[in-house]
Amino acid sequence: MSSTIRTIGVLGAGQMGIGIAQTAAQTGFEVYVADQNLAFVEKAKAKLAAQLKKLVEKAKITEADAQKTLNLIHPVASLQDLGKCDLIIEAATENVELKFSLFRHLDEASLPHTLLATNTSSISITAIAAQTKRPDKVAGLHFMNPVPIMKLVEGIRGLQTSDDTFKTMRAVAEQMGKTFIEAKDMPGFAVNRILMPMINEAVTALHEGVASVEDLDNAMKLGTNQPMGPLTLADFIGLDTCLAIMNVLHNGLGDSKYRPCPLLKNYVAAGWLGRKSGRGFYRYDNV
Repeated sequence: MSSTIRTIGVLGAGQMGIGIAQTAAQTGFEVYVADQNLAFVEKAKAKLAAQLKKLVEKAKITEADAQKTLNLIHPVASLQDLGKCDLIIEAATENVELKFSLFRHLDEASLPHTLLATNTSSISITAIAAQTKRPDKVAGLHFMNPVPIMKLVEGIRGLQTSDDTFKTMRAVAEQMGKTFIEAKDMPGFAVNRILMPMINEAVTALHEGVASVEDLDNAMKLGTNQPMGPLTLADFIGLDTCLAIMNVLHNGLGDSKYRPCPLLKNYVAAGWLGRKSGRGFYRYDNV
């Protein structure tokens, strides 16, 4: 384990945040998790406990491993309770102003040595770091969803990020068993610079009547060997998140090829956000 990072704070107990917490705990880090309130975090941990129980029942992990992971995850009442951690990873909604505000508060609440990372999938690391008085100690650590399964972490340094900070964050990601790639601080970084325009083009093809939802997904699954069709994947990610990233690409790069499809905007306006809302390009009756 990195000699300088022993405790990790995770700000955000949604799917990404609790996934980061699980992965960190499974690899030996002491993890503290905060969100809007303690009850929300405790509910997320209870859901994780149920998922781990199922893995134990399927003999994927041992009961001892499951309990060890849960014992290392500590729900806390507020952002201020993360202040003594060596590294804090923000995993909040993909919203610029929200992230700016959170980093101003994290900067005030944290010890001087604490490193700050953002799990943003598209927003400027340089701009986020500039909200703090420690921009040299801020970088991007973009985990993929679902975090415990996906092997990749994108590391992004802002203009101000020090070599020591970036080296330490790479070591943390690798300690978590991830493959670490370095991407430039450009809108969308590497993964979403390629992925989101593909999803947006699939939505455009649907909008123009090129093919049905199912046929577009099957075309990409069976024609290009993708494990999941782009519209299924969009529903999994969340159509609001897809739209937010497309807006970052469009605004940040100023090229019309990144313009969000009107159909994507309409689905989000209707509240059809994908799996999490019960309806997106597909319907999900179990939500």
